[in-house]
Amino acid sequence: MIRVPVREEADVSVARTLARDLALREGFPAGRAAAVATAVSELAWNIVVHAGDGEVVLAAVIERGRRAVVAVARDGHPGIADLEAAMRDGHSTRGTLGLGLSSARRLMDEFAIESEPGKGTTVTMKKWGDDPDP
Repeated sequence: MIRVPVREEADVSVARTLARDLALREGFPAGRAAAVATAVSELAWNIVVHAGDGEVVLAAVIERGRRAVVAVARDGHPGIADLEAAMRDGHSTRGTLGLGLSSARRLMDEFAIESEPGKGTTVTMKKWGDDPDP
């Protein structure tokens, strides 16, 4: 398990690189490793912009004989008031493009988000090393 504290822009790059390297070590094709790295980068950036402090936890798992990388991004505040809106392309509360969460969801094979205003947000994502629907 790899734990990456996220507080500033430089931490986003660290999380991205570690996610990519983990996926490659696990034998992921370059494109799937890049998808993991990009999704992790989007979530780490959201932590910096919206919460100011959080972490990304990365792990390799084997389930039913298949390898996957799991990434969990979490912060302690401020939470997302309208999750449905936050998951739509173009929704932004900070003047950005509003594509971070929705892009991360598209890039990964599994995606779950829990958020409570005032308490924080946790996103759990999984990417399989091979196509889950061959």
